[in-house]
Order: sequence, then structure tokens, then C-alpha cells
Amino acid sequence: MVNVTVYSTNNCPWCTVAKNFLKEKNIKFIEKNVQNNREYAQEMIKKSGQMGVPVIEIGSEIIIGFDQAKIKQLLKIK
Repeated sequence: MVNVTVYSTNNCPWCTVAKNFLKEKNIKFIEKNVQNNREYAQEMIKKSGQMGVPVIEIGSEIIIGFDQAKIKQLLKIK
């Protein structure tokens, strides 16, 4: 299984949707809260070029926002 990381903030509704979706599909992921950790924020910006969340990293692929179809494709889930 590939590594999955969700860059999020405390009050981001789409971050919650993304995390709940992954949990429902039994996909283990690491959450990196960029609001509470400046290093995570810098890491996210360097990888994605984005300051907005969620940013989801699946393996070496970066997804900006909650793109359910792309997440399913990369994780090979229905």
C-alpha cells in the first residue's frame, strides 16, 4: 500500500471530508496539520506550490483539494 498524507487545518471542511472518505475506505493516512506546524506548511507548499488545503499526497502524486475520482484512481478503490 502506498503512503497517504493529508495536509490540513483545524477548521477546513474539505479536509474533514477527505479524511472521513479515507477512513470509510479503510485507508491509513498521516495527517499533517499545517495550521499548528510551520514545518508541515513549508513542506506542503514546497511539494504542491499551494497554500490552500487540503493537499493530499498519495505515493509521489499530489492532489490539490478533495478530488474523489483521482483519489480512488490512485488508490485503486471503488
